[in-house]
Amino acid sequence: MDFKKANFPLILFLSILFMSSCANVKDIAYFQKVDNKVVPLKNQRNSSGLYDAHIKAKDILSITVVSTEPETSKIYNLVVPQISDDANQNSLLSQPTLQSYLVDNDGNIDFPVFGKIKVAGLTRKEVELLLLEKLSTAFSKEIPIVTIRIVNYSVNILGEVQRPGKFTTTNDRLTIFEALALAGDLTIYGRRDNVKVLRENATGYKEYITLNLNDKNIIYSPGYYLEQNDVVYVEPNKSRSRSSNYGAAETFGISSLSVLLTLTSLIFTVFKIKI
Repeated sequence: MDFKKANFPLILFLSILFMSSCANVKDIAYFQKVDNKVVPLKNQRNSSGLYDAHIKAKDILSITVVSTEPETSKIYNLVVPQISDDANQNSLLSQPTLQSYLVDNDGNIDFPVFGKIKVAGLTRKEVELLLLEKLSTAFSKEIPIVTIRIVNYSVNILGEVQRPGKFTTTNDRLTIFEALALAGDLTIYGRRDNVKVLRENATGYKEYITLNLNDKNIIYSPGYYLEQNDVVYVEPNKSRSRSSNYGAAETFGISSLSVLLTLTSLIFTVFKIKI
């Protein structure tokens, strides 16, 4: 028996396996062809190179005013009313908590004393400076400390990830890779080159941003830093789409048959069995 003919199935199988593994690496690897060049600040999203989230309508803000004048600060720190239990005088009440401020559809919050204040489109730092300017005349001893947090800074991740769901961050910053890490990364069936981000801006306009996780230039994309309430969708690849046409039993049967045929071909080749 000719050696080449006898080993042809084995050679073909190994060749297909090798080519498939190469293709998979190319499709799955992130940040391909990355160099070590420093990114110029002028190409970053702002002059400092650091990302700052902008407040939008429907955001929930936590605002605290602290100073050495507690009676004056108390006016600007709204506390959630505590409900006592008259039936049980010995019951312990929870610690008072500060009320949050909902940004309305016009981008305003209703702040004590000053009323409506436009905050949409501003960063937390800009709103803090705005409030400090308004509060400067109310405090006689010192300038108060104003701290603002976006309470509902979250994104939704759907599709081919390990743990789809809603994820919240406390530092007002979340990159696409940080978000995918929270979701357990993409499954082997997720397309790395066609991740969709659905975003709604301050005016209510909705847009889709397509991200290619394989591309090293993803860091320049407007979708690299996720904004609050973004929806990330990971599209399934062709393998997942094909397998969806079959049930679990059919998929298992096809996989088992494929393995059996491969093993049979190898046995015939190794032991040179003639049919």
